[in-house]
Amino acid sequence: MKDTILMGMSGSGKTTLIQALLGEEMRYAKTQTVERRLRFIDTPGEYLERRSLYRALIVTAADAELIGLVQAVGSGVSWLPPAFATTFAKPVFGIVSKTDLAADPGEVEHAREALVRAGADPVFEISAVSGAGMATLGQFLEVAS
Repeated sequence: MKDTILMGMSGSGKTTLIQALLGEEMRYAKTQTVERRLRFIDTPGEYLERRSLYRALIVTAADAELIGLVQAVGSGVSWLPPAFATTFAKPVFGIVSKTDLAADPGEVEHAREALVRAGADPVFEISAVSGAGMATLGQFLEVAS
C-alpha cells in the first residue's frame, strides 16, 4: 500500500473511510489536525474549505504517494476547485462517499462530476457504512477491506 492523503470538506467521511479500510470500529471523531494512521494521512476539512490553508494541504501531500479527494453525496456544494489535481505532481483519485444516503442517482453523479472537474481519475463510489464499493477501493489502495 502506498502512503495516501485524503482531502475533502468537513463531514465528507474521510475519517470513517479510513476506519472502514483498516477494519476498525467506526466512530465519529472530528479531525482537528493532520493525523497519520498507518499509511493514511487524514486532513481536517477546514484545510480545503479555507484557501489560506491550501499551503498546509500541499506541504502535507509531499509525504504521500497518492492523493485522494473525497466528495460526499448530498452536500450540494463542493469546495474542490476545477483542476485542483494539477496542484500535485502525484496521482489523484476521487471518492464519492456516503452513496447510501443518496436520495436519487443524480446526487451521486453531481458528486462524481465535482471530482472529475477537480481532475480526479479514477473515481470510486463508496459507502463505508454499507460496504458498497469498499472492496474495489481497497484493491486500488492495496489494503484489505
